[in-house]
Amino acid sequence: MQKLILIDGNAVIHRAFHALPPFKTSKGEQVNAVYGFTSILLNLLNIEKPDYIAVSFDLKGPTFRHEEYKEYKATRKKAPDELYSQIPRVKEIVKSFEIPIYEIQGFEADDVLGTLANQSEKAPDLRTYIFTGDMDTLQLVNEKVKVLAPARGIKGPIVYDVQKVLGKYGIKPSQIPDMKGLQGDSSDNIKGVAGVGAKTAKTLLQKYGNLENIYEHLDEITGRVHENLKNDKENAFFSRKLATIVLDVPIKLDLDDCHTHEYDKEKVLTLFSELEFKALTSRLNKFNTHSQEKKKTERSSQQSLF
Repeated sequence: MQKLILIDGNAVIHRAFHALPPFKTSKGEQVNAVYGFTSILLNLLNIEKPDYIAVSFDLKGPTFRHEEYKEYKATRKKAPDELYSQIPRVKEIVKSFEIPIYEIQGFEADDVLGTLANQSEKAPDLRTYIFTGDMDTLQLVNEKVKVLAPARGIKGPIVYDVQKVLGKYGIKPSQIPDMKGLQGDSSDNIKGVAGVGAKTAKTLLQKYGNLENIYEHLDEITGRVHENLKNDKENAFFSRKLATIVLDVPIKLDLDDCHTHEYDKEKVLTLFSELEFKALTSRLNKFNTHSQEKKKTERSSQQSLF
């Protein structure tokens, strides 16, 4: 099986920014998020050895969810300007490795990743891995799509397949939007049903499967949960809609463009020199997916994402 890795650019930038202390180049440019992102990218290339790779970013401005619900993500604290100022530099890094960037106005990176992953399922003998710390993407997991979640202190990222999601939530990946419809999501300011938490949502979904079946059997549910479900039916379905990653973004996956190949090492070294990434220079490694070298299946226990 060949491997496609889709990177959630913004999620990795946020992780890197908050995981590493702020530091600047001799010219005063803050680059901790750029450094962390680059370190993770090098590990993905040199350890995971993907046959195909691409990155998606959020674009500034409202999405279709904001148009439908003005309070979407309204409670989130704005990231500091020191983070946003590093995003163009991260994109320079990605382009220097000749990795394609997928992004489109009006949609979140999750939607782009979901659409690309959905399209990749049509390719035979291909497994897709979404690299992100955003657990909302677990709803995309199926037999051909997995999520790689970064983690410290273990052998590489956590791989979420169907069984891993079942173990984490007690429900199938496809039921995660229904779960959000019931319990809401405070980080995205999605209301859900009043009084319904994770435990109740899991119990209901394990028994009835989805929102439609829950409401078809509402008379079987008693007590305060019955009343809350009845009163917040509209909220439940609208919250599920907001939490569902769309799979039909007007963007097309080009596997030929995503095929990993030998990048221009001198070009990358020039950018590394400008950013003063001396420690990362030794980790640069040309790679060629057409080579017959056997891919390593074990990661060093000493290898961390940074």
